[in-house]
Amino acid sequence: MEIRRLVILSLFISISAVLSNIKIFSTIALDSMPAFLAAMLISPIAGAIVGAVGHLLSSFTSGFPLTVPMHVLIAFQMFCIVWLFGVLYKRSKDVIAISVAILLNGPIATFLSGILIGYLDETVTVIGFFQLMVLPLTLVSAVNIIIAYIIQRVMNRARFQV
Repeated sequence: MEIRRLVILSLFISISAVLSNIKIFSTIALDSMPAFLAAMLISPIAGAIVGAVGHLLSSFTSGFPLTVPMHVLIAFQMFCIVWLFGVLYKRSKDVIAISVAILLNGPIATFLSGILIGYLDETVTVIGFFQLMVLPLTLVSAVNIIIAYIIQRVMNRARFQV
């Protein structure tokens, strides 16, 4: 990776760190917006890195509720989701990439996280966790992805190159 892109990647991670302090619900924040933007502007892998680091920063600012291992696994989920979004965005229609990312980052990630939390904490049920978190996670995921898409479109129209 050339120095210029590495610096830009660092800037996206910094923006994610700042946005991780804007909490919407519990640890759910606007930290993934720069990840989705980086996946569109730089590369899917760059966005995935920003997504994983951004989630860890957001969890850190909340005190890692539900344990550090739980959030390391969620960071891995974010890595995969943002990478897949970037790949779909580069290869298919915008609507498909956005829809898949919202579905994966909302209900599917919530369900998978619920399964893991059920193993780590026997007092939490998968269904209970899912019912509590699916709506806020899905809505904030949609906000993050749509804001990133709008910023990317504005940057493209302004012919701003990363």
